[in-house]
Amino acid sequence: MFKDLNQISCNKCGKQMKRENGVIKQDFLEVTKAWGYFSKKDGKTCNFTICEECFDKMIEEFKIPVEVTDTIELL
Repeated sequence: MFKDLNQISCNKCGKQMKRENGVIKQDFLEVTKAWGYFSKKDGKTCNFTICEECFDKMIEEFKIPVEVTDTIELL
């Protein structure tokens, strides 16, 4: 989770997420992974944030494409 919502930065490129009047105006991906058995990281939890541009670049490299569906109702 974020320690300070006023300073959210992309872990890959370092860019800070845009804010206006204290409101974050840019979407991003937040990942939290608690590693378990059969992992060299057993007992560790990793957290990182990726901006939309870095996400797009990352998934372009996937061998199996990301499944994308339309969301009908936005909350």
